[in-house]
Amino acid sequence: MWGDATRAVDAIAYAPTPTPAPKEINTDGIVTFLATKIVPILLAALGVIFIGRASKGEVSRVLTSSAIAIIGLAFVAGAASLFFFGGSLVDLLFK
Repeated sequence: MWGDATRAVDAIAYAPTPTPAPKEINTDGIVTFLATKIVPILLAALGVIFIGRASKGEVSRVLTSSAIAIIGLAFVAGAASLFFFGGSLVDLLFK
């Protein structure tokens, strides 16, 4: 019985200590990753689609799609600006 107890104590002593959980999410890293890796790929895909449609003579569809894409980018830029400046806007409004 004593041998089992010492083995249990040794197992507990050599067990790795748990690392503390992160307290915050690295949102700056996530935004940087999206801005540098994902957005250029999506814009390149849109460009290829637009060029392909324009070469087929579907210029009106290309213009419509381009306008929709530009409006979408404006919404994304507005959301990003609220993401970065939202805290200061809330502080300004509710002080």
